[in-house]
Amino acid sequence: MVKLTIRIDLSPTVAVGPGKVQLLESIEETGSISAAGRTMNMSYRRAWLLVDELNKLFKERVATTAHGGRTGGGAKLTPFGRKLVRHYRALEAKAHAATAAHLAELEAALHQRAPRAAKRRPIVSRRQSSRPTP
Repeated sequence: MVKLTIRIDLSPTVAVGPGKVQLLESIEETGSISAAGRTMNMSYRRAWLLVDELNKLFKERVATTAHGGRTGGGAKLTPFGRKLVRHYRALEAKAHAATAAHLAELEAALHQRAPRAAKRRPIVSRRQSSRPTP
């Protein structure tokens, strides 16, 4: 399947792509960084680090968190966080529309079944001689 994936490089080391946007959408749905991470098979720490990275990159935070307690903890997107998701999804939709014909041509040019990746042979270590070295 031929598909287009959009990644926006925001700095030399930080980008926003489908994974981070999905994480933000999941935070909005679940109200929790840990629950959002679980939906993506991601640890809480990894999810928190990604959100923290975005919070530090922009002038405005993308998400806010509340510590647990009697009222419970949680997380939610800020208005800017929701705006970031909307901009990304709009850009993605326009890019897909603009490239659909090209992607269809590439897909038509593929073999019916994609070739399997070559199996790698395990590296076999050479056994050292059992003779003691002088």
